[in-house]
Amino acid sequence: MAKIKVTKVRSAINRRKDQKLTLEALGLKRIGQSNTLDLSKSVQGMVNKVNHLVTVEEI
Repeated sequence: MAKIKVTKVRSAINRRKDQKLTLEALGLKRIGQSNTLDLSKSVQGMVNKVNHLVTVEEI
């Protein structure tokens, strides 16, 4: 299974509540914080929802 590294690069201030909760579900709280995740359909959907707030790298 592929792995991705997701890094939060923008603030969640003035964002919808569902986007804030999605960032928390991805394990991202602070700007600059990264998390390594297995790429699944559910994770891919969450990343697509907040793609303007994060950067994604394939590992």
